[in-house]
Amino acid sequence: MSFTSLRLDSNPITSPKWTHRRLPHRSLLHPRNVVVCSVKSPPSSPSLSVAASDSLSRIESLSQVSGVLGCQWGDEGKGKLVDILAQHFDVVARCQGGANAGHTIYNSEGKKFALHLVPSGILNEDTLCVIGNGVVVHLPGLFKEIDGLESNGVSCEGRILVSDRAHLLFDFHQQVDGLREAELAKSFIGTTRRGIGPCYSSKVIRNGIRVSDLRHMDTFPQKLDILLSDAASRFQGFNYGPEMLRDEVEIYKRFAERLEPFIADTVHVMNESIVQKKKILVEGGQATMLDIDFGTYPFVTSSSPSAGGICTGLGIAPRVVGDLIGVVKAYTTRVGSGPFPTEILGQGGDLLRFAGQEFGTTTGRPRRCGWLDIVALKYCCQINGFSSLNLTKLDVLSDLPEIQLGVAYKQMDGTPIKSFPADLRVLEQLKVEYEVLPGWKTDISSIRNYTDLPKAARQYVERIEELVGVPIHYIGVGPGRDALIYK
Repeated sequence: MSFTSLRLDSNPITSPKWTHRRLPHRSLLHPRNVVVCSVKSPPSSPSLSVAASDSLSRIESLSQVSGVLGCQWGDEGKGKLVDILAQHFDVVARCQGGANAGHTIYNSEGKKFALHLVPSGILNEDTLCVIGNGVVVHLPGLFKEIDGLESNGVSCEGRILVSDRAHLLFDFHQQVDGLREAELAKSFIGTTRRGIGPCYSSKVIRNGIRVSDLRHMDTFPQKLDILLSDAASRFQGFNYGPEMLRDEVEIYKRFAERLEPFIADTVHVMNESIVQKKKILVEGGQATMLDIDFGTYPFVTSSSPSAGGICTGLGIAPRVVGDLIGVVKAYTTRVGSGPFPTEILGQGGDLLRFAGQEFGTTTGRPRRCGWLDIVALKYCCQINGFSSLNLTKLDVLSDLPEIQLGVAYKQMDGTPIKSFPADLRVLEQLKVEYEVLPGWKTDISSIRNYTDLPKAARQYVERIEELVGVPIHYIGVGPGRDALIYK
């Protein structure tokens, strides 16, 4: 998108050329935010740059078991990096979440694929894709993805394995998700309404149905009846009777037959792959700030999208997990409700949303947008122990006269907050301290070497590295597979 720059007092904003009205001063920054002075440009570090010819060796040097995890509230662009790295891995595995994950990838011809359950390595014909025991599987959605892939020439036969320990997510879980959100009224969480929370709830209270249960259709109806009866007793709007049970059982008899070739003991498969020295890439869904334990609870997902979820969701030992790559947007977005300290309110946020096409892959909902939150990013790096970062969508910030980084939190009285708060009231009331860096008025989408980036863009990247203490090895400058700079 082309931009025309507007400047409001000391606060920069950009506007698409079809928008020519001045924006109110407070539409750019949340009223609680505090903007501090610009920072000096850090000295360049030539040793940090990696020539294009060295990019392959960098990827091949990744650990036998590596992972790609989100650093924010999801939608960071994890699927693209997984798709690129998968060409050098034997196995790509999902370890948690379900169809609430939305990963957009492109094939070599530029065709777009939106995946929700199938691992993003599916476009690489030599890659085995594993859906681990920690994933909740909605079979209608899985089969729809498989059909869509195969209709576009992507073979899935023998290339996708579904854990026999994974729990099944039924349509009624999605219905219950909507009823639960309606029940919460104004305090709704803003879930994707894909039934993820209700399915994990069934799992935790130990009346869930697993993929392995599809092999025992003699007891399947009884187990499903327990689930449906429980939902009917809990929600007045959920109508359940004998016909519904009968219809569901017939549907799942057909599903069981179709799924059978995909079912496997993936714990055994994963550990055998490790013994055989095969390279494994773990693809995280959602992100650390949505983690059930470490996220902005209760505005979180129902699984563990941080490093700990890799072991519990795949059945592999912590000692075998090596390099973890954190994926972070050059700015911040969030879908649904919950605290967002660096959010840009009003039309300023709208402009960034349209520039980055920030609409959910899973729901289509507009994402809330804001400046990059360094406090939250450092918190994610602490929890996960990232060896490197992938900074995505740097190109979206092109043409902004100035760019801001949220570098510190303070109480309303100015007292510094030393860590990312667990208390939502603190998160809602705090002030954000910003650093202002110069922007770059150059299209960077065709640049492939780090040293060719404008000086201001390199300054932005290196300042992030300096603040979080983790190197940025991958920089996204566009949606295509090749729109990646290796640093």
